[in-house]
Amino acid sequence: MSKLLSAKVALPCCGRLTRSAVSSRAMSVQPATKLFINGEFVESQTSEWIDVRNPATQEIVTRVPKSTPHELNEAAHSAQLAFGEWKRTSVLTRQRKMLDLQHAIRNNMDRLAESIVHEQGKVMGDARGDVLRGLQVVENMAGITEYLLGHKLEVSADMDTYTVREPLGVVAGICPFNFPAMIPLWMFPVALATGNTCLLKPSERDPGAAMILAELCDQVGIPKGVLNIVHGAHDTVDFLTADKRVRAVSFVGGDKAGKYIYERATQHGKRCQANLGAKNHAVVLPDADREHAINAIIGAAFGAAGQRCMALSVAVFVGDSADWIPEIVERAKKLQVNGGMEEGADLGPMISPEALHRAESLIQSAVDQGASLVLDGRGHKVAKYPRGNFLGPTVIDHAQKSMDCYQQEIFGPVLTCVRAESMDDALELVNSNRYGNGASVFTRSGASARRFQSDVEAGQVGINVPIPVPLPMFSFTGNKGSFLGDTNFYGRAGVSFYTQLKTITSHWRKQDAQAVEAKASVHMPTHS
Repeated sequence: MSKLLSAKVALPCCGRLTRSAVSSRAMSVQPATKLFINGEFVESQTSEWIDVRNPATQEIVTRVPKSTPHELNEAAHSAQLAFGEWKRTSVLTRQRKMLDLQHAIRNNMDRLAESIVHEQGKVMGDARGDVLRGLQVVENMAGITEYLLGHKLEVSADMDTYTVREPLGVVAGICPFNFPAMIPLWMFPVALATGNTCLLKPSERDPGAAMILAELCDQVGIPKGVLNIVHGAHDTVDFLTADKRVRAVSFVGGDKAGKYIYERATQHGKRCQANLGAKNHAVVLPDADREHAINAIIGAAFGAAGQRCMALSVAVFVGDSADWIPEIVERAKKLQVNGGMEEGADLGPMISPEALHRAESLIQSAVDQGASLVLDGRGHKVAKYPRGNFLGPTVIDHAQKSMDCYQQEIFGPVLTCVRAESMDDALELVNSNRYGNGASVFTRSGASARRFQSDVEAGQVGINVPIPVPLPMFSFTGNKGSFLGDTNFYGRAGVSFYTQLKTITSHWRKQDAQAVEAKASVHMPTHS
């Protein structure tokens, strides 16, 4: 973060933002995160700031401005002006920028990961994974030429119909806290590679990685105004979902915010894709590979402190496979809960005291409603980080469908165990859940796996894979209550979201090269 905050402060070329000091209240304690407008890091003129705290120590890492209406307008103006030139840039030039950007990200992976550790709380290995999964999207966009190929058909003598994909214009991305690098990289590289310009709002809880990415975009020569970063909360979201210059909005986050953003954006005539909450299930059949299933479940349930939309939050044990639950508990006890920079740490703190309190309340509700709390991670203390938002791995057994711990997304290192008598019962349970991000099955039976992938109602299916997030040559295809919109994130679907088809029919007659037609035709063409 220190390199970023020492970046020059300069005026955008349109010259309407001043460079006067940020409010004394913010600057007297900690440096403030800047805006990135028209290729420059600009100090905000706001009087309202949001503290970003290290989840392990509660120390203020930086302060994030709530962008003023003037600053938001400047960012949109910059993006609109830049679009006119960027859309005319050749696809080969945009491809080259993606190649340069992926190289820059790879060279700055540890710097990005350290920012994530300090602001979000992930352990270093998981933070590197956060960056890597976003980097893969950038690498995939280096193949943008293939994605933009159109179709052509000679529909009649001397008449061709063909399609081209064109960018929409200015698009916006609204990001969550749990993947500070990956989710921005799901959004703006796809938008830029397809010829759009982008207004990006990182989470106000951990904006550092996005700001480093903006710096890298500047370093590789992405033109001024093509990527702009604004900060804030409700007012910023309201601007991005309503401003006439914004043609499309991408969002990843919780149900309440996602539904609000989707409804507001679509009411203002914008395209919108919104990834919402999840309750991902793994069905464990008795014939599964015991060691593989146990280790996979532990990693998927407790990694990243359970703060990911594809976390494995429910394990459905069919028949005798429930006998494996005690072993899951014993292995989960051995996971190291610690600060993210500590060697050997398996999971770090939760993002905030409020998130910790909510998770602990849902754990208590499970006890109150009759479930068995076989591993209680509440009250976990780390000597070096006494103020950290730590929740140890927690396992709830004998959960029922009606319980709050099953119905709600806990978003913490909590595994809810449900028992089923048969695969039929397990599928009925999974399919009755309102969410549809992902579901997995653990089995050695090809027939059982094939039936599961056919009958389960989830957008992403894992067979002996606990977190079936597709690589970016595919697309993230959550469904049901986990997604609002028509077109999913990244891959071919992402390219479709950020582009619009234009269909051209042209008629160049052979005889026109030799003579001018003497008489116009007034009859309906027969395409003969």
